[in-house]
Amino acid sequence: MNSRVLLVAFVFLGAALGSSARADWTQTVFPVKTHDFGTVAVASKTEFRFPVVNTFTSDLHIRSVRESCGCTTAIIETATIAPGQSGSILARFNTPTFRGKKGATLTVVIDKPFYSEIQLRVDGYIRSDMVFHPGAIELGTINQGEPKSGSTKLFYAGRSDWQVVDVRSNTPWLVPSFKQTERGAGKANYELSVQVREDAPEGYFQDELIIQTNDRSMPNVPLRVIGTVESALSIAPQSIAVGTIKQGDSVSQRLAIRGRKPFAIESIECEGWKVDFSASEDERMIHMVDLTLTADTARGNQRVPMVIRTRGENAVTAKAIVTANIAAEQVAQAQ
Repeated sequence: MNSRVLLVAFVFLGAALGSSARADWTQTVFPVKTHDFGTVAVASKTEFRFPVVNTFTSDLHIRSVRESCGCTTAIIETATIAPGQSGSILARFNTPTFRGKKGATLTVVIDKPFYSEIQLRVDGYIRSDMVFHPGAIELGTINQGEPKSGSTKLFYAGRSDWQVVDVRSNTPWLVPSFKQTERGAGKANYELSVQVREDAPEGYFQDELIIQTNDRSMPNVPLRVIGTVESALSIAPQSIAVGTIKQGDSVSQRLAIRGRKPFAIESIECEGWKVDFSASEDERMIHMVDLTLTADTARGNQRVPMVIRTRGENAVTAKAIVTANIAAEQVAQAQ
């Protein structure tokens, strides 16, 4: 009798531990499992990327994703994810063809390193009285340090007293504005614009403007703004892998540094490293730079930016990444 009780206890304990382990790995591999788009306009570009983090020691493979509702399209952006790397699943709300309150369960099927199914969830409300055309402000490539603007049109049909009262941005270097272009019986049209300021940081961005209206039931509607800010300088190679060296050792590297305008190099610095370089003092569009990196105060595993600054009043900077392992010196012990 006692052996049966123990067996049952072990079965329940095993099931509980298995359930707990499953919950733990899904929380780390899928750190975000739900997303609410909120209230969005018809034809607005409404997307969300669910991050997927491979915390295992072998490749993670996403075989498929199935949607419970046609209101959402799921796209596997990274089918195979290496250990320690991240990927994503894109959930696209189909605002041109659906209206009202919608939601979908996305079932993700994983077949490596083992088989499992994980459910993600999206929800939102697509209001039929507002249309953005185009559905997002896509700014393309933006030269860092130079302002750039983009716009879209908003069409409303419904209440005669409806209006846009404000447009807000949570990002200081995205400056929105709006103006009414037409008003008639039960309709109103607006032009919505955004300017990217000169101090926008380098890299890809995907942000939102919040359109605030006098509609008490659904006052705020998001509008997506997308673009890529490119630095005034480009560096090749962008990443310099030094490998394993001892403190005080040096390595040589040749860089190709390209600018949008002629420039001269003022300095090249990298924390923990002594940098010696030779470059022309003339202003050129392209500089071929031979440099020597010496491990000075750097210790252990290194992943540090190497900062290149140009000369003059309108100086700009660009960064490359230096990775290395600085081996510790062996200290002989007295016998």
